[in-house]
Amino acid sequence: MKLFGTAGIRLRYPSELDGVLAYKLGLAVGSLGIGEDFFIVHDTRTTSQLLTYAFAAGVMASGRNTRIIGMAPTPLAAYSARKYKGVGVSVTASHNPPEYNGFKFFDMEGYEFTRKEEAEVESSLLKDLKPVDWRFAGSVENVNVIVEEYVEDLINFAGPGASTGSKTFIIDCANGASYDVSPRIIRSLGGKPFTVNCNPDGFFPYRTPEPRKDVLEDYAKLFRGLNPSAIFAHDGDADRLAVIDPVDGFVKQDRILAFFAKKALEERRGKVIVSVDTGRALDEVVEREGGVVERYVLGKTHEKVKEVGTSQVVMAGEPWKLIYTSWGPWVDGVLQVALLTSALMKENVSRISELLEKEKIPDYPWERRSYIVSPPSIREVVYNRLVEEAETILGEPMNVVTIDGVRLEYGDGAWLLLRKSGTEPKIRVYAEALSRERLEQMLSEIERKLIENVKKSGGKLVEVTYG
Repeated sequence: MKLFGTAGIRLRYPSELDGVLAYKLGLAVGSLGIGEDFFIVHDTRTTSQLLTYAFAAGVMASGRNTRIIGMAPTPLAAYSARKYKGVGVSVTASHNPPEYNGFKFFDMEGYEFTRKEEAEVESSLLKDLKPVDWRFAGSVENVNVIVEEYVEDLINFAGPGASTGSKTFIIDCANGASYDVSPRIIRSLGGKPFTVNCNPDGFFPYRTPEPRKDVLEDYAKLFRGLNPSAIFAHDGDADRLAVIDPVDGFVKQDRILAFFAKKALEERRGKVIVSVDTGRALDEVVEREGGVVERYVLGKTHEKVKEVGTSQVVMAGEPWKLIYTSWGPWVDGVLQVALLTSALMKENVSRISELLEKEKIPDYPWERRSYIVSPPSIREVVYNRLVEEAETILGEPMNVVTIDGVRLEYGDGAWLLLRKSGTEPKIRVYAEALSRERLEQMLSEIERKLIENVKKSGGKLVEVTYG
């Protein structure tokens, strides 16, 4: 039974995931014997409470205890697991559409489950597991006070420092689990939060919970009159953060990660682990600061951090996602809000783009595209043909990286990555170049060939999204 994808379990309700499967999953994870207490958070999806209590019932049937934190960002599951030496659980489908839901698990150190641990869960589901005797059933307790502990610790970690005056921040919580936490943190660090989509709503009525460029690019124009220092936008469970400058628009995720890498390396030298879809800005900043970049599988950078150790790794990241090891080994979008707010409050700059320029964070033309083809059964054939033909279309690369999809790197500094999404039925194309002309040439050639292969397979291109 294959449940886990790139980042935890994400399935459609109720055709692929329902309360019965959630109960069995709780019984299976509880029966692994990896912790006595399970700390559970959930997002705002309409099915999240149902799945939370079904899963909790399974855990208690295994003889373990459940500690229900309630509606809260995914990072709190990891934070709680490490602080109280239990298992962290987030009931969420992150940035997927509202009909999806799922689970993410964290071990007692705060690491998201590795692929090995995920395989153990799936293997356990195949066994004929039975509830423990009535005398040994687990308990349930509501512990939403942990949210306050997290907020307090994060504010102390970010440190407000000396304020350069009143600054406004737009915070869009995507009607998700960060609806209360992120605005409070901005306010506590001295900023003025202007909230957007901060009412919990599992239908995500205003925008998709994925904080893509094409979803958010109008925000700069929309909110420019408020003169914000930055516009922050979460996904549904707040492990991701997108950043928009009110003048320059959507800020490339690589630049945000490069900023965090610079700050981490100023504190101590070490490795920076990043996913295969990151680009040149990170490489240049890390090299300049005396660090070392290592690329790894998208959605699994936490595995490399665990393998190498937090004493050696100062930071890990993927587009939208940050692991700041001095805070914890988990992805945390609320942490990004805290660190960026604190930095902007301290510096004598008015906007996030000015801060990045002051820190000498470079910027290069880039694009991220996702293609949905129909029927879904042709995705594999279309993708494989595209990979086979890519070198012929674009010329011979200087280097080919195959740790996650196929990344073609060229002598002129351009690169292009082809990969299949592990969470949705999409083919993804990521590219970067030193000039806009070179970038557009690569993307137009690849898109032309992709459409050609879709037609050859008797299918059609349903949707293209950007960012």
